[in-house]
Amino acid sequence: MTAANMSNPQSTAPLRADLLLVLFLIGFDVAARVLLHTGNVSPVAASALFAGMMLQRRWLALLVPLTAMALSDLFIGGDDWRVSAVVYAALTLPAVIGILARRFGPARAVVPAALSCSFFFFVTTNFAVWAFSGMYSLDMAGLTQCYVAALPFLKYTVAGDLFWAAVLFGGAWLVQRLTTRATAFTTQS
Repeated sequence: MTAANMSNPQSTAPLRADLLLVLFLIGFDVAARVLLHTGNVSPVAASALFAGMMLQRRWLALLVPLTAMALSDLFIGGDDWRVSAVVYAALTLPAVIGILARRFGPARAVVPAALSCSFFFFVTTNFAVWAFSGMYSLDMAGLTQCYVAALPFLKYTVAGDLFWAAVLFGGAWLVQRLTTRATAFTTQS
């Protein structure tokens, strides 16, 4: 930031807006994971996707899922560190996809992005459970057993990611629409 930018409060407005959105999303994710702890129906992936598509400072989008997971894991506990590392990494993917999908806009990108992230999360985290938990034999039969056992949870992951993406992107659209109408009404008066 240059000296000219520091004296101009307008230049810090986007940073302030980004930081407020990041804090809101992290708080929202932590509260949802701690208070509404329903397996695999978490807003973390949707929040990461939303942050990736909406934040001006794109790198901040990566902080949303990582910080939300770390803070909420303080309350609900975590898994084996290797499984947790895979979970955290898989939850940064929606932020990266959101950053890359910005040019397509939310209307075209949100559903395919959310679905692909849900399936990626399923594949990678269950592979980690198979590889590191000791619950399954480390052969093809154990891997198959792990994925079959996890299949009932996939529907919750997909439903949660789509629901929370609809809430976040729909909420943002609604706020923008109401703000636009209020501004138009004020300028006409």
